[in-house]
Amino acid sequence: MKPTLVVSALLAGALAARSLGWPLIHDAPLFHYVAWLMRQGLVPYRDIFDMNFPGVYLLHWAVLATAGGGDLAWRLFDLGWLAATAALLFAFCRPLGGGVGAAAAALLFVLYHLAGGAWHVGQRDFLLCLFLAAGACGIARAWDRGGSRMALLCGGAALGAGLTVKPYAVGLFWLGSAAAGAAAARRAGRAALPGAVAVLGAGLAVPALVFGWLAWRGGLGAFWEILVGYVIPFYSRLGREPLWTALGGHAHGRTLLALLGILALWGLLVPAAPSFGIRRWLAALGVVTGALHFVLQGKGWEYHLYPLAFFLCALAAPAGGPVAAGGPRTRELAGAAAAILFAATTLILGVKGVEAMDAGWIDAKARRVAAITRDLGPLVSAGGTAQVLDVTEGGIHALLRLGLRQPTRFLYDFHFFQDETAPRIQALRAELVTGLERGRPAAVVVLRDSWLERGYDRLDRFPELRDLLARDYALAVTGDDYRIYAKRSGS
Repeated sequence: MKPTLVVSALLAGALAARSLGWPLIHDAPLFHYVAWLMRQGLVPYRDIFDMNFPGVYLLHWAVLATAGGGDLAWRLFDLGWLAATAALLFAFCRPLGGGVGAAAAALLFVLYHLAGGAWHVGQRDFLLCLFLAAGACGIARAWDRGGSRMALLCGGAALGAGLTVKPYAVGLFWLGSAAAGAAAARRAGRAALPGAVAVLGAGLAVPALVFGWLAWRGGLGAFWEILVGYVIPFYSRLGREPLWTALGGHAHGRTLLALLGILALWGLLVPAAPSFGIRRWLAALGVVTGALHFVLQGKGWEYHLYPLAFFLCALAAPAGGPVAAGGPRTRELAGAAAAILFAATTLILGVKGVEAMDAGWIDAKARRVAAITRDLGPLVSAGGTAQVLDVTEGGIHALLRLGLRQPTRFLYDFHFFQDETAPRIQALRAELVTGLERGRPAAVVVLRDSWLERGYDRLDRFPELRDLLARDYALAVTGDDYRIYAKRSGS
């Protein structure tokens, strides 16, 4: 196993070094832009229409405030977050598989993240894994230390912080951890209820602070309105596809998940040792909640698998550790089989990482962002605004580079092209058109492709917007998959 670990570590180091040149790309510029708007005094949800939880914006705000908005700053943040997550995973897994098994689990997760490519950098579901790891470590330590109240509080608080980023996996794992906290207290001869209350109470503290801040800023009502008025009835149904089909669309997705699953099953079936404590069952709970995290979101995106992959890596630790059962020959064969499985998984991750390292779409999107920035800048005078109709094709990123605000609160345009006759969608359309008429942006940037919509002709299904552009704007630039409309003089 040790030679496999050495190769895995060298591969991880090589992928990490090669990834230092990755630009800020895909989803990350959107949340950087939200964080930048917050620094300009805007309030999430009230002034910025988005579906994500406020913890995402606060993390990006912290990066902008401390390290700046450059490509390298974001890359180093991601690598630092990965290192911290891997260290917590190692600490959690050491009683399961010893130093070798814990190192194998941590390296598998590091490789899993690096192999995902530039669009996985700082993804919300990846960020969740650090909170899940800290929460699991806290609960496990409480079990080991006779129901330590401080460990339960720390574990619950970490999971509560994760709730402000994405609630699916963290919420389910938090509730299961509360039961584990009760069991830890009971095992130590104490009342069970205070153990559960410590996890639940600490878990509510961080969301209370975050949403209290949001209420103080005046955005809580708008958050609730977006959640119950748009996210649950509309967004939750958008873009869903059969999940097995979706896995087939991920690079080596089914093979990789199968290998991790076999390693995790191996780790689950290894005879329990006293050192395991509650860790193996916490990891098994994490696998279940991670799977539900992927299923409940229903969109099949690769980064939604992060919590599942994280806990599969954790549960694989016993497979990488020393084999205690059976005779010498059995232990030798079991160790060799485990090493082969780890080596095969490392190989698949290495191939996936090399394929993703210099993906052509990264350079293509970076060139588009640079072109929009170049073409849009001269059209907008100081203090002017520009509206972008886009999702992740580069328009918002160009606004971030130029330091331009929009006249409306809409970051994306896919809202307007689903359930088009529904009163809520019609109200969002009316809000956009009214905002453009009142805000009178100097330019409107339309990207050819939006999420689930391809082509400029989608505007024909939004006649109020189409007619406003025809009346008040002239086509000024036709670029690589984008058009820029400049406001007519006198309009």
